[in-house]
Amino acid sequence: MDNNADTGSTPAADRAPPRSAAATIAVVLGSIGLLGAMATDAIAVLGRHTGFSLLGSIEIVQTMIVLLASSAIVLATLERNHAAVHILTERLAPRRAALLARLASAVSAMIVAVLLIGALWLLSDLWNAHERSELLHIPFRVLRAIFAATLLIVSVIFAWQAVARRTQ
Repeated sequence: MDNNADTGSTPAADRAPPRSAAATIAVVLGSIGLLGAMATDAIAVLGRHTGFSLLGSIEIVQTMIVLLASSAIVLATLERNHAAVHILTERLAPRRAALLARLASAVSAMIVAVLLIGALWLLSDLWNAHERSELLHIPFRVLRAIFAATLLIVSVIFAWQAVARRTQ
């Protein structure tokens, strides 16, 4: 008889490892972005069918997508879930595979740091441009700042993964 059937619990092997506080924050922020985008779009569609319009719904959805995408890339980096091909590394000795993984994290940190430099350059260059969305006047500099902060966080995570030993 299955011991888990009575208690409703799952076996330890089937449970996901506990998330870090940073991963939990990323999930919550991404969920807010996703739910915000879905709710806005649902209200806009409902409004079109019932005769009222939600002005600026596309702008709200785009803003929510910045939040959603930013948290998704942070979460994927934290949990080492970026797309990867392991054709070579699965044939290597574990120490060599770990070394290559650390090297890949270091290179990824450098690439994201270069993207961060470009994002900061745009942010500083256009800070006083007063760019805003057409209907709701959502300032683009805030969205660029969120993007730059995301790149900084991801670069730091990659750098940490390059120097820290993996516990798993």
